[in-house]
Amino acid sequence: MLQRTALCVGINRYQNFPQASLSGCVQDAQDMASLLKDMLGFEASNICLMTDESATKANILRELKRMVEGALAKKYNHLVLSFAGHGTQVPDLNLDEFDRADEAFCPHDLAATSGRWDRDHLIVDDEFHDLFVLLPPTVILEVYLDTSHSGAGLRAADLLLDRRPRYLPPPSVEAFREIEYRRARSAHIKLMEKGLSHHILWTACKEGQVAVDTFIQDSWHGAFTYHFCREARASANHLSRAKILAKVRSDLSHAHFTQTPQLDCEAITRHAALKALEVPPSVAPLPTEMPT
Repeated sequence: MLQRTALCVGINRYQNFPQASLSGCVQDAQDMASLLKDMLGFEASNICLMTDESATKANILRELKRMVEGALAKKYNHLVLSFAGHGTQVPDLNLDEFDRADEAFCPHDLAATSGRWDRDHLIVDDEFHDLFVLLPPTVILEVYLDTSHSGAGLRAADLLLDRRPRYLPPPSVEAFREIEYRRARSAHIKLMEKGLSHHILWTACKEGQVAVDTFIQDSWHGAFTYHFCREARASANHLSRAKILAKVRSDLSHAHFTQTPQLDCEAITRHAALKALEVPPSVAPLPTEMPT
C-alpha cells in the first residue's frame, strides 16, 4: 500500500528582488495540492504547502530531508515535489556538467553577493540530487518543475502582456559570462542522473526554452501546471502519463506557447517497484522513448 507525502512550493514574491515578482506560482502550488488530494489519494495532512515567505531555501530543504528520512524509515513509499517559481543558472563547481553550468531554483530568500548568486540562498540541482539519491528503488519519487533555467529561447510570444517568463538571468554581466558558453541540451536536470533514473521527472519546458506565467480563466497560472492539472482531472485516472503529456503539449501548442513539457521515466527500471507497490494502471510505467 502506498504511504504518501508531498511538498508543493509556489513563489510569487522574492524578498530581495521585488521587480522579479510572478503571479501564478502560488496558485500552481495550490492546484497541485488539490490534484494530489482529489485524484491521487493524498491526505491533506500529508501535503506541505509552502508559498512565498515560508518558501526559503532552509525550509524547502528541511521539509525534503524530513520526507526522505521518512522514506528511509519505511514510513513513506511515495514522495512528490512540485516547484513553481523562477529558475536560473550558476557555474558548475564540481565539474559534473559537460556544459559547465548547473540548473538552480530560486527560493523566496534568493540573494546575490558581489554580482553573483549567493549559494546559501539558492538551491542548485546538485542539492536536490544529493537528497533524492538516498531513496531506495522501492520508493516512488515524482517531481514537477514549472520553472526554466535558460533565457536563450525567449521569443516574442513569451513576452506578451499576459505572459511572464519564469527565469532570472545571473545578477551581473560577469556572472552571465561565466555561463554564456553553455551548450543546449534536453531538459534532464540532475534529478534523473547518477542513480535516480527509477524516478519520475516532469519539466515545464525543454532546456533552452522558458516556462511562463500566464493569465487564464480570470487568474494567473503556470501554463504547464494549469494544463497538466486540467488534463489529469479530465482523464479521471484512465490515461497514462504518456497520454497526458501528449495532451498537455497539444494544449500549449494550440494556445501558441513556445514551451514543450518534458517527462523522464525509466520504464524498465521502474517496472518491478511499481508492480510491488500495486500502482494502478493510470500511473503505470511509461515507454522509455518519449515523443519530442
